[in-house]
Amino acid sequence: MAGAGGGALRELLAGRARKRKSTFGSTAELRAAVLSLLDRHQNLSDLLLEVEGSAKLAGEGGREHQELSSESFIVSVLQEQASRLGVPTAVLAAKNAVTKIEQICQCSVSPSQAPLLNLDQRESLSCLLRTVKDLLENNVFSRSHFCQEIWKMKDLPVLEAVWHLHRNGITGLGELLESSADGRAVEEWLCSSLCALCERAEGSPQDAEHAGRVLSDFAIVFLQNGFQPSELGRKLEFKKVPHICHAVLQRMLTWVLDAVGKEKEEDVSTLQAMRFWLNVFDVSIYKSAVHPDSLQQFFRHTLTEVLTYNPLLKVSDAIHKQREWSFTRTCSLLTTLYRKLFVAFSAKESICQLQRVLETHEVNWQHVLSCVSTLVVCHAEAELLFKDLLSHLLIKAFENYDMENMITAFLIARQAALEGPAVFMPYSEWFKASFGNASSHHGSSKKALVFLFEFLSELVPFEVAPYLKVHIMYPPFVPTKHRSVLLEYITLAKTRLADLKVAIEDMGLYEDLSSTHNSVQPQGQALRDVEKALQIFENTRKIPTSVIEASIFRRPYYTSWFLPALLRPRVLPKAPDTRMAFIDSLKRADKIPSNLYSTYIQACRARKEKMLQDESKVEPSHSKEPAEQLKAELDALRVLIVDQAKHEDVPAQIAVISDRLSNVLGHNSDENEAAILNSRIQVNVFDPQLEPCHQSVVDLLLTSFCQNLIAASYFNPPDRQGPCLSLFVKMICGHRSLIPALLGRLCQLIYHQGPSLNDAHILGLAAFMIHLCESRSLIPEIEADFGISQPVAEKVLSISEFWSCLLVCRTEESLSFCTRFCTAAVSYLLCKFSSFSCDDLCALVPPSLVKKLQYFVPRLSLEARGITSKEDKADLVWSSLTCPSLNYRRASLCLWKQARFQELLKEKAFQLSFKEWLLLELEMYPEKDVLSASERQDFHYWAIYQWYLPAPSASGGCDGDLEKACGIIIDCILDFSQRLDLGSCGQLKSVSPDIHCKLQERLKDRHRGSALGEQLWRQQELLLHRRILVGLPASTLIVTCRKGKKTVLDCEDFFHYVNSELKNISSRGYALSYGITAHFFRGLLNASLDCEESAEGVNDVLTTCQTKCPIVLFSAVLWWPRLEPLLCSQWKRLFGAPLPEELERLREYQSSAMGFLSSGRVFPLSGPPWISAAFLHCTVQQQSPRGRERNALKRLGTDTEQLLVSLLFFSLMDLISAKIAPKEGVDFQTSLEWALEILQCLEERGISWPLLFLSAEEGSRKYSVLHSAASDRHSRLLPVAFYSLTPGFHHKLLTREHVFLYVALNLYIQLLQLFVEGKDLPQPEQFRRQGLGLESDTALGYDLPCLCCVPQADPLEVISAARRFLLGAIPRCPAKSFGNVGLLLEACEKLDPEVGAALQHFSQPAAAMEVDEELFLF
Repeated sequence: MAGAGGGALRELLAGRARKRKSTFGSTAELRAAVLSLLDRHQNLSDLLLEVEGSAKLAGEGGREHQELSSESFIVSVLQEQASRLGVPTAVLAAKNAVTKIEQICQCSVSPSQAPLLNLDQRESLSCLLRTVKDLLENNVFSRSHFCQEIWKMKDLPVLEAVWHLHRNGITGLGELLESSADGRAVEEWLCSSLCALCERAEGSPQDAEHAGRVLSDFAIVFLQNGFQPSELGRKLEFKKVPHICHAVLQRMLTWVLDAVGKEKEEDVSTLQAMRFWLNVFDVSIYKSAVHPDSLQQFFRHTLTEVLTYNPLLKVSDAIHKQREWSFTRTCSLLTTLYRKLFVAFSAKESICQLQRVLETHEVNWQHVLSCVSTLVVCHAEAELLFKDLLSHLLIKAFENYDMENMITAFLIARQAALEGPAVFMPYSEWFKASFGNASSHHGSSKKALVFLFEFLSELVPFEVAPYLKVHIMYPPFVPTKHRSVLLEYITLAKTRLADLKVAIEDMGLYEDLSSTHNSVQPQGQALRDVEKALQIFENTRKIPTSVIEASIFRRPYYTSWFLPALLRPRVLPKAPDTRMAFIDSLKRADKIPSNLYSTYIQACRARKEKMLQDESKVEPSHSKEPAEQLKAELDALRVLIVDQAKHEDVPAQIAVISDRLSNVLGHNSDENEAAILNSRIQVNVFDPQLEPCHQSVVDLLLTSFCQNLIAASYFNPPDRQGPCLSLFVKMICGHRSLIPALLGRLCQLIYHQGPSLNDAHILGLAAFMIHLCESRSLIPEIEADFGISQPVAEKVLSISEFWSCLLVCRTEESLSFCTRFCTAAVSYLLCKFSSFSCDDLCALVPPSLVKKLQYFVPRLSLEARGITSKEDKADLVWSSLTCPSLNYRRASLCLWKQARFQELLKEKAFQLSFKEWLLLELEMYPEKDVLSASERQDFHYWAIYQWYLPAPSASGGCDGDLEKACGIIIDCILDFSQRLDLGSCGQLKSVSPDIHCKLQERLKDRHRGSALGEQLWRQQELLLHRRILVGLPASTLIVTCRKGKKTVLDCEDFFHYVNSELKNISSRGYALSYGITAHFFRGLLNASLDCEESAEGVNDVLTTCQTKCPIVLFSAVLWWPRLEPLLCSQWKRLFGAPLPEELERLREYQSSAMGFLSSGRVFPLSGPPWISAAFLHCTVQQQSPRGRERNALKRLGTDTEQLLVSLLFFSLMDLISAKIAPKEGVDFQTSLEWALEILQCLEERGISWPLLFLSAEEGSRKYSVLHSAASDRHSRLLPVAFYSLTPGFHHKLLTREHVFLYVALNLYIQLLQLFVEGKDLPQPEQFRRQGLGLESDTALGYDLPCLCCVPQADPLEVISAARRFLLGAIPRCPAKSFGNVGLLLEACEKLDPEVGAALQHFSQPAAAMEVDEELFLF
């Protein structure tokens, strides 16, 4: 009656009851009959399956059902059988249960299913276990005998069966293991079963689920018994079990570690099985089942075992092979194991455990260094902790001169650096920081220094080339007296490099000394150098300094590798590209040999001919596999990011992405990292150009970031998304060669395409910007080129400043985009880093973004102006931003109301000052503004009068000072005008009565930059000042004040400003521009309305001009033909009266000059002679036909000394103007002829004129008015004008004018000083030979050169011509001429010893006598 399934007896009985009526009168009779039947057909093992329920017997006519308990039958049978056999019932039950378990386990269909049961077995075992439970409850089952019988089985039970016994409380795994007689056999059985279980887990999902449950429960038992802390005070229940559990865990770990070095040889299924076993190290499966101390002990023990497993590798092997042990190259089994172990520890605890193992054990260097790589990749704080560990190791090494600590430090530093700068500093940086200065560890004594170099020398035979190059290029600091120690090491290192067939001379110009890859052959490095040099040349248009230096100091590499790489034959483009321009520049600089260049050109032509012949040429296809791999890994990252439970796997996945990205970038991935680290990035913001391959990679990364952010935000707000996105951006920044392309693409998206981006793009890029600023230490400085729309930056930009430059707001569309972007960025910041203090937040967001929000939000929303209500909901704005129906105004206002944001605005770095607000407002195009004219006026009124004017200066306000506000407005307009055309801002209104004083103060406050840069800045600033003055109401230039009972006009401040500043931007030298001249006179006439006597007020001002500001009158003279009708019309309109006396006098001067030249009338000499001379000079220049000037000069009467000298002065000013500003309409030839005519007239009349060339302090004060009107530059260039007049110097001049030699020498010294200081001298193109057509028998020495005849003279030729003139004139000067040259002798000897020697010689009496005799004979 054996039954294979549970309940067979019940079914039999029930079936029989249904078929016929019971023949038994009672239950007792039925029981007796059953027992008799069982006794004849007894199978106790099968009987144990008969459980569950009862048999229901029904009689005819619906008699009452009666129950029969199967348990009571089994117990009765067992008791009867036990009494017959003479054994206890419990023992018999245990034996029969084991027999049945053995039968169930032997029913496996195939050996592969050995660890797990099939469905039928599982059902049978379940029925058996329920019966055994009932027997246990009735005390008729012996656990101890059951366990003993288990171990007596021919084939030990299936592992799942043991798990069911453990799980259902029949007998625990610990109790079963304790009962074993042969512990080693049990270990073998458990390990083999566990391995088979792990392999079976790769089957169906049901099998994987059962295997996982078995493994987790057994792991708990293993830890509870194998790592039970003795300090818990609990008496251990078992003696054998702890050893068995410990041994099983150890053997299983060994099973995994054995495969680490043979990963490529192992079968895939075996590796999958081992990965399944690693689930034992999931902390989550233990929860409260295992004491935390036991868990820590287990994980610590495991980590120690891994690090010390099979320590066969020597240090020399580690030095040579460690680049193969980076995170992405390490066996995935090992990195997975490390990552699971590190979950139980903090980064500090992990590194401390690593340090303890290194100090106390022999270690497996492959495992140790791969552990270092995993730590720095997976723990963000590991970098600082490893730096501390390295410092500790170096300190101990130099304290005890311990080589072990030294090699440990070097290996760890190199291994961490292999993971890239995103997670650890490059090796070259660490080496420089550790040994590059006098305060380093080796700098304390000579013994320490020798110890360091002995250590480095011992490494040399095992070193790879990149590290040797680091040691040579960045050697340790060595005092001068111990330099020989360093030289010995460098010689040894170079010998090793030679053995490796790597010459230091062949090292590239931009070689990455911290590369994680093997050294590149010179050919490959030369190609990289060429690409880098072309990049620099394209941005600077200059030959890179490194190339120039290589052509001189590294000639072998330059000629053998660099030039061949540059001059690779190709089909030359029609329009010269960057490479062609670079080659041409090198050729012009004689940096390319002619024969090599000719060969290159011929090869290019041959290549073109071949291309034309082969029209079917197909471009080689590039494998897309690396890019596809990168995309696949990015997709896998998204799965991890959206699941908060998988965030711990993100760092490892990002490391894999970094490796795939390196494969996509190829050799460019680590190209020039050492160079880029210390060099700036050039970004053409105005027209960013990207390589297609780089753009596709950057787009892939940016798209992935945006998708990850949106997907993660769907499930969690930013503050609960973990560090995933931060690590992602940091990884990107670690690929230095990709940063220029990344920044260029961001320029395209934000600066050029910003308004067209959708909300998802804006949210993603805004968050990307925050994380990019978070990784700012990895991004070099940026040189941004904004083309013609922006000025050249005075300084390079940080990444925060770069973002500010990209967000330009000028139109309604750009205002909308900037508001959305800034709102998204700041909202993400406040939500992502909600626990950060304001000081910490300042480092994560560009201040300009917060400032722009302070400008945007009140401009767009009336509610934000003077808002007082605050909301404190950190994630409210972010949730609204991710809503599809976003209204950016509402979102920005919601952010504005946040209490946290308002707190941020109190930080000094984030406060928008009045000037910054003005600059932002000036950038807006009124015709494209979102505000109407009236709305804009209301906004301006609120911002100025209600916000900034009363605000304290500490917060960017004006302290209620209107004058201060006006000064800020002026400064702001000037600053803005330097960047954009001032005319686009429209006409400016009067802002201050003393505006010219404000302008002067601005000039005085400027003290920075080079001399040339300062001069150019000052000229530009003054030009802007002039434009502002012309834009102001004319009357603001004149101040009206009361003097006694009269109202008078005060121009003193304006005159001072003209004399000190404005005259220096005049190209004519003695006159202001027409615009400022006309503006002043218009203002003068308008301001005279406030005077009781308007004409008298005007007269007083013009009279004052004669002494205080003569350049104003000279300007009126120059522009009188245009100025006169304007003033006459204005005066007539204002007063309807005759012109004021002084204006009328100017009209008379003009009329007299015109009549003198045209009709021969006598020229009157009334008034100041220099005014008459000015009118005469200007009239001659404007209308007199050529050839009539000499006749006009002859008709001048007597007593015209000052008139003629003044004429000479004005002609000299025009002569200089023609040289320095030839486009201003002044002709050099005409001016020179006119000056020589005046000079000849002076000579004929015997009028002394040389003192005109001396300053008022050195010469006669009668010319002080003329000198005060000349610009500083024209005054400094008087020496050039003087030596241009040499053809007109009469031979009697040397004897008649004793001061002439002094003047000539003084001007020559000034000329030399101009050249030495590099100032003002006209450039060669300004000196073109002018044919004079003038030769005179009376000229002083026909053989003496004159500057006007020097063809294409440069400054040196100008000086040489003047020098020859002096050397020819000095011997002819009388003794009296040398009387006062002694004052100049010292300076002359210093600047020109030969001229000084001539002066010294001929100033002696005897030499002077010889000269007199020679002159007499002449």
